[in-house]
Parts: sequence; structure tokens; C-alpha cells
Amino acid sequence: MENVHLAAEDEDDLYSGYNDYNPTFDSEELDNDVGFQQAVRTSHGRRPPMTAKFPGTALGGRPIGTSFGSRMPMGSSMGRPTTGAVQDGAARPMTAVRAAGYSSSLARGSTFDPLGQSRGPAPPLEAKNEDTPEEKIKILEKKVNDLIEESCLAQGNGDLQLALEKAKEAGRKERALVRQREQTGTADHITLDLTYSVLFNLANQYANNDMNTEALNTYQVIVKNKMFNNAGRLKVNMGNIYFKQKNYPKAIKFYRMALDQISNAHTEMRIKIMQNIGVSFIRMGQYSDAITSFDHIMSESPNIKTGFNLILCYYAIGDRERMKKSFQKLICVLLGIDEEDKYISPNDDPHTNLLIEAIKNDQLHQMERERKALAEKYIMTSAKLIAPAIESTFAAGFDWCVDMVKSSQYVELANDLEINKAITYLRQKEFNQAVETLKTFEKKDSRVKSAAATNLSFLYFLEKDYDQADRYADLAMNADRYNPAALINKGNTVFVKEDYEKAAEFYKEALRNDSSCTEALYNLGLTYKRLGRLEEALDCFLKLHAILRNSAQVMYQLANLYEMLEDPHQAIEWLMQLITVTPTDPHVLAKLGELYDNEGDKSQAFQYYYESFRYFPSNIEVIEWLGAYYIDTQFCEKAIQYFERATLIQPNNVVWQLMVASCYRRSGNYQKALETYKDIHRKFPENVECLRFLVRLCTDMGLKEVQDYATKLKKVEKMKEIREQRVKSGRESSARGRREGSASSGGSPNPIHMPPYKPSDVNIRADYSVGMLGSILSPIQTPPKKPNVSHSETNHSPALERARDSGQSSHGTSAKGERLSVKLRSLPGSNEPYEASSQRDLDASYVDPLGPQMERPKTAAKKRTEEDEFADEELGDDLLPE
Repeated sequence: MENVHLAAEDEDDLYSGYNDYNPTFDSEELDNDVGFQQAVRTSHGRRPPMTAKFPGTALGGRPIGTSFGSRMPMGSSMGRPTTGAVQDGAARPMTAVRAAGYSSSLARGSTFDPLGQSRGPAPPLEAKNEDTPEEKIKILEKKVNDLIEESCLAQGNGDLQLALEKAKEAGRKERALVRQREQTGTADHITLDLTYSVLFNLANQYANNDMNTEALNTYQVIVKNKMFNNAGRLKVNMGNIYFKQKNYPKAIKFYRMALDQISNAHTEMRIKIMQNIGVSFIRMGQYSDAITSFDHIMSESPNIKTGFNLILCYYAIGDRERMKKSFQKLICVLLGIDEEDKYISPNDDPHTNLLIEAIKNDQLHQMERERKALAEKYIMTSAKLIAPAIESTFAAGFDWCVDMVKSSQYVELANDLEINKAITYLRQKEFNQAVETLKTFEKKDSRVKSAAATNLSFLYFLEKDYDQADRYADLAMNADRYNPAALINKGNTVFVKEDYEKAAEFYKEALRNDSSCTEALYNLGLTYKRLGRLEEALDCFLKLHAILRNSAQVMYQLANLYEMLEDPHQAIEWLMQLITVTPTDPHVLAKLGELYDNEGDKSQAFQYYYESFRYFPSNIEVIEWLGAYYIDTQFCEKAIQYFERATLIQPNNVVWQLMVASCYRRSGNYQKALETYKDIHRKFPENVECLRFLVRLCTDMGLKEVQDYATKLKKVEKMKEIREQRVKSGRESSARGRREGSASSGGSPNPIHMPPYKPSDVNIRADYSVGMLGSILSPIQTPPKKPNVSHSETNHSPALERARDSGQSSHGTSAKGERLSVKLRSLPGSNEPYEASSQRDLDASYVDPLGPQMERPKTAAKKRTEEDEFADEELGDDLLPE
């Protein structure tokens, strides 16, 4: 405005300066105006539009940034600039063109802060309000999803009960979620996928826990709901449940319903459902319908399992030609497995070698090996099954199968089929044919040669041809030194030659080659046992027990080793575990009885001996122990049945018959005892013990045969004396002579250990048996012994234990004592041949279970307490029986 020239009142010329002009309005020079051009480039295009109101414009009420903004009042009421000249050309044109929103006053003294960091930290976020219905619904949905996931994880870990509980809880929370949505009016937003997941998981967990009815009901809820997409395929699961329940017709019905609802695009699933249908028909015995399903599968998408099932169906209906065609289809099935060459390094590149090492044992390669092993198993089983059926002889059938396999991708199975052919010969007991078949492998590759030589070695070992067994074991080892079976056979041949140290080395080498070889570990334990290295043997069998938890042989070996290590409690513990596996093994039960008897627990010993007798009533050792037990407990009549059974088993052993007669005598049935002794005398006329009892019984009963038996007794004793004179002391010529010599001694003063009886040990141990009998049936009366004898003092059989009170000799008894004994006791005195019990009171109320006996002389009055008053009196012969 300073450059505008205003007319003054005192100016003379009114028209002066009329032609002067303001360069601001010079539009022709605008292109050369630097300030104008700068304004146009910066803010003209972005300037907000002006409104009719003044000064309230779009600038928000701020002053217009022009040259006349606030410096001086406007020249007119409308703010129009007055005309005037611009002095010096320094003033900015009077225009409104300026950067919108910016002013020099605001920029003055301020810093550049485009991000607004100078304003301080942002205020905290507002907390979610969890009380709102929408937030509650979201939290509940998350809980349901978490429960489904926990249920699946529990199932994967094998905790089926926990998985079912989590699935039920998820179902309850999902129903609560639906109710909550209905209450809030958001039922349209119900998540069907969540409902489907909850129901499907619940049905699956019901099925896993064998709650089939609940599982079927839950699947029905899903299938009947039309809002669930693809729910029809769950009918396969329902069919599986019916299949598990053996309701095969209903299973087939559901399989077919699922098949109808699955499109042809899902080929693999349709094939699996058809396979289920075929298996169901097999279970029902409808092989023709099963063949229809399997044939369709083999034509569409062949696989090993279906081909094997098809062969089984044709075998069941006996169709030879179809069996052959099905076998050819089976060996032509492609497994989709890469060649093994890719696991062999083509060069020495370290990176390639590392890659091959990484993939050599990965899960994919393991799956390939498992698939190949399964295919080989099915092919081998099929060949062994159809070989006897497709040709007139099984050898011709095997040859056809071998030819087919050789022309297929399973060439290496041909040799295995040949070995199976030899094993089939063995099962048919055609050993020569088996040997000839195996010998044909001697010129083949090392692996097959080793397998054939191993089988030959084992065959010769079973035939006890140890030289040939050793030869073929060496051949197998030379062909394959890492074959554990060949090393075991070699160790066995050395073992039978009693070279135990060398046998142990072969077993150890077999274990180094195959640490899971149980045969080598078992044989190594037996070898250490033979060498007396019991602790090492124990370690072997404990390791073996960890592998074979229910092996009866291993448990018995452990019990036997603990017994040898003098730890009977551990031995009993292992035997108790053993009878849980084999509860009817009589030898194990007898061993338990023996151990309890050695520990002094007669009641437990009797229990196990009796159980052993029930399962195997022909064991002489058990019979002897049971009979002796009943004699100890004064139930002689119950012991009779056991000794009679022993008599049937060993009719030529006089011991058992004498025991029967002794039991009759002890039980008071003297008539039956006399008849038994007479029967024994007819069978064994030279038995001294029998004649002595006959003489005494006949004398006591007043029978006339007493003189005849006395004469025979003298003759037998004289013959025995002559025989003893011919034999030197300490040597006896025959088992009968040993029995007579031991019987004449009247019993041994020292306890004798009675070893277990074996038929082969009769000649060796007959003197022990008769010595025991002599002490049982000794005619010598002795003072009573102490009734309780500790186990540490004696170590002999129960028969000897019960006979201790009658085994000592006392030939110096006076005649007065003999007559007193006749009067006061039921049985005669010192020199009388059938007294075996100590001085005990007789039971007058005894009832003979064998019936009434012959009335005997009334000389055996009951023992009275006042018998000592006759101690110094001489009784006459008139008191003796007539």
C-alpha cells in the first residue's frame, strides 16, 4: 500500500498520474513474474474454495494471508484495493494465492516433527469389556476348541478315558454356547463347523472306548442333520462299528450307503470302502460276492492286500486256474518304491554322502521297507498256501510258484520259496527230500547258502549226527559270518562236546551280531550254569526275562539258579510267577512243595504236592511224600491209597506193598494187614521183613501157619548169612542183597538223606529205600523221642522223620519186660516183628473204614497210668494168649 499513490487535496492537477498503472494487474507480464509463478506451483491447485461470507471462509476464520491482511484498514467497505502505483516493485501482489494452512508465524521457532513424537506417549488402550454377550460367546467358543484339541491329544497319548471326558465336556460347553446365542438373538451366527467337530470327536471317542451304542447314536445325529456337508461319508465309521460287533449284514448296508454318497472323484476312498465290503463278505462266508468286490478293485486300482484276499477267496472255493491268475496279478502289483541304488553314493562328494546318510534311515525309507516286507510276506504266504492245491503234488506247485516269482520283480524271493519247500518236506516228515533240497543251495550265493546250511546243521543236530551238524555249521559261518543262527548251531555242537568255554564264545559272537537273539542269550545262560558261574547265568536269564516276559522256561531257570544260590525265598517267588503262566504244570507244583517242605512249612508243601498229584498222579516222589505226610499226621488209612497207586506204577518194588501193609497195621486193621503180608510173601518169598511180620501176626492171632512162616524165615536168614559171607564188607552184589542187608540192620542210627526216586536209580539207591522201610517197620520198641526236631538237625525225607521213634536197636530187653508189654500194650514187645509206633494211647473209638475185621485175642488192653506198679512183678505164661 505504500506504493499506491493517493490523490491529495492540495494537489493541483486532477488528472496527473492517470496513465500510471499498477504492475500487479499487468497480466501480460505474469509469465515473467517469479513470485506469481512460485505461488501457482505451490498452493494454487490446493487452495480451498472461497465462500460468499467474509471473513468466514474455508480457511477456518484465519486472516487471509495477503498484503493487506492486518497491516492497515481496508480502503473500502468491501475490502477492495484502491488503485495506486507500486513503488520500487518490492511488494507482493495483492492476491490470495498462498500455501493453505501455513503461515510464517506458526513456522517461526518450531521444530520438524512429522510423526508427532513430541506429544508424548499414546494413552493406554481401553480394556475390553468382557461382560458384553459377544465377548462371552467368543471366550466360550475358544474353550470348546481347546477341549476338542485336548481330547485328541489324550487319544494320541493312549489315555482313552481322559479323551472321552474332554469330548463330553466340549459337548456340554457347545450346547451352552448355542443356548447363549439364542438368548442374545444371534442364533443366525451359530458356527456349524464347531458343532460338527464336537459331535464327530465325541462319537470317535465313544467308539475308541467300546461304547458302540453311544457312538452310533452320535453318528446318527450328524448324518441326519442336512445342514452338515459331506456327513454321509461318516456312515463308513458306522459300518466299521457294526463290523466290530460282527453284525456283517448291517455293516455292508452302511458301507454301500456311504459308497452311494461319495462321488467318483474320490477314487481312493471308494476303493477302500469296496475293500471293506469284500472283507465283510469273507467273514460271512459269501466268497463269490467277495470275489466280485476284489476283482473290481484289482481292475481299477490293484494293491497287495486286495490281491492276497482274492487268492484266499479262490482257494476257499477251490478254483485252481483262478488261483494261478490271481497269483500272477499279485506279483505284478507295483509298490511305488524307488530303487535302493539311490541310497548308494555315486562318488566321494562329502555333501552327497551326508545327504544319503540323512535319508537312509528316515521315516520315508522305513515306510518303503515296511511296505516291501509286507508285500514279500503276502507273496510267500500265498505261494505256500496255493502250492499244494494248484498241482497234483505240492513239489510241482512250489516249482510253478518259483518260476513265476523268478520272472517278476521279486526275484530274490525264489530262493526263500525253495527253502520253504524244504521246510514243508520236514513237516511231512520227508527228511531225505528236505536234505536233498537244501543241499542244492551249496553252490548259490552266500546269503542263500548260509540259510540252507543253517537248516541242514540244525537237522543233523536233531538227529544227533553232531559231526555233520558241525560241518554244515562251519559252512554256514564261512558263507555268512554275521549269521547269528549259524553261530548258535556251531555253539550247540561245541556244547554237546562239553567244551563250554568255546560254546560261550560262539554265543557271545551271535549276540554281538544280533543283540535281540534270544536263543543265543538262553544258551549262554545254560553254558554259564554248567561252568558254575551262577551270577553270570543269572544276569543272562534276567535280561532274557526282560525281553520274554511270559517265558515259562526262563522263569524256571531263574528259580533253579536262586535255589542253587541258596536263596529259597527268591526261588519260591519265581516259581509263584511261573504257575501264573502255567498253572497246571505238575513238576513246578512239586518243586514248590519241595521248597516249602525244606523251609518247614508242611501245610503249604502239602497243598502244592496235592495239586501236583491231581494233575499228574504217577509221580513216585509226590506219592511217597503224600503217603509219608499222612503217616506223620496219624492218618494212615489215607496214606493207603497213595501207596497202592505206587504199587500199580512199580509192581516189582516190594517197598510200596510193605508200606500198604504197614498202614493197615497202624490203622488197626490187622486182618487186612495179614492178607497183604501173605500176598507180598507169594510175590517175594525171600523177603525177610515180610516173613518177620507174618510170624508175629500169626503168633499174636493164634494161627497155625506160624510154624511154617518161622521155618521159612530161618531158611531165608540162613541163606542171607551164607550170602553175606561170600561178599566182602562194604560191597554188595545186587540190589536185593543191599535191601536185605539194610533191612537186617533194623535201621540206621543216623538220619539218611533220601534222594528223589528215579527208575534208573533203583540199583544205586535201593539200600536207602529199604533202610527207610526198615526204620519205619522196625520191630524194635524204643523210648519216645522229642516230638519237635528242628530242620537244621536233620535233612531227610518225611518218611524217615516219622520213623525216628522206632529206628534204634535195644536187644537187651528182658523177658519180664516183654511179657509186661504183651499185657499192657496193643502190640507185642521188643523182639516182636511189627511194632513201629512209640508208646501212645490207642484210640478205642476207631472205626475201620475197610469193614469189620476178624476178632483178635483180647490181650491189648488200653495203656493205663498205673502200669508202673507191675514193673517188678514176674508175669506167668498163663497170661499169654492161647
